[in-house]
Amino acid sequence: MSFDAGALAAAVERLGPLVRVLVAGSAGSVPREAGAAMLVSAGAQEGTIGGGALEWDASLRARELLASGAAGAVSRVPLGPALGQCCGGAVVLAFERLDAARLAQLETGPLVARALDGSAMPLAVTRLLARARGQGALPRLPVLEGGWLVERAVQPARTLWIWGAGHVGRALVSVLAPLPDLAITWVDTGAERFPGAIPEGVTQLIAANPADLVAHAPGQAEHLILTFSHQLDLELCHRLLGHGFGAAGLIGSASKRARFRSRLRGLGHSDAKILRIACPIGDPALGKHPQAIAVGVAAALLTGASGRQTARDHAGGRG
Repeated sequence: MSFDAGALAAAVERLGPLVRVLVAGSAGSVPREAGAAMLVSAGAQEGTIGGGALEWDASLRARELLASGAAGAVSRVPLGPALGQCCGGAVVLAFERLDAARLAQLETGPLVARALDGSAMPLAVTRLLARARGQGALPRLPVLEGGWLVERAVQPARTLWIWGAGHVGRALVSVLAPLPDLAITWVDTGAERFPGAIPEGVTQLIAANPADLVAHAPGQAEHLILTFSHQLDLELCHRLLGHGFGAAGLIGSASKRARFRSRLRGLGHSDAKILRIACPIGDPALGKHPQAIAVGVAAALLTGASGRQTARDHAGGRG
């Protein structure tokens, strides 16, 4: 997970001053990996660093820090001796107080570096920032050095367009929106097609003919096509094949896949290009329930398999 200044600013506006608790390092068996974070305000908590005694204790410490007005703190926690957890590992937690003024002071770039204790920037951090500027060398995990915390600034690694806000589209967005480093654009024909609340970070687009928006999608975007209309699905496939894409998936069955291949051939597309559109999407073995499809698609996205054509002929959703 990266440092997302925009999301944190929205959280501060929503919750008021808060403490971000970050797993800055770990060793051995631990509940969450380095980079996991949660937000703790006086009356609310969002996110998780793994639950259990670790999270309970960290929440208490965060609220104590918030009440004290301190800028930040670092805590090294051996899970067994300190908390009686059976994980056997240890974590380093960074506590950082955030409000609108603090966020405005932070210099943003590929890396976000700041002091948790008011100390001067150590030489190791200076060199790290110089390598980032001169060589593009960015650390994958947070770096905690001499009271300074350094993280990569959020840069969505993947752009996903979801075409259709029906039952499956809603399930997909609810499952995928919380995932880090994923920018979602959600498209349908009218506002009434969408739920009343759109998850934070999801861009809603409305068009009488959604296919007209294909031209505005980045060339390497990934697409999931699941509208209310087979004709619109076909038009989206046709336009995407002409426009270009990183990966694409079409909800459907073996018979729909065969029909679409035939019709797309008739529209002038080669078999090699058509086969880049995966149909069905998700894992057919999980069933056709919208949430089951969403879970399968999320698993494929996380494993990098979202655009791979499957040879299975099972139904993966609406036929």
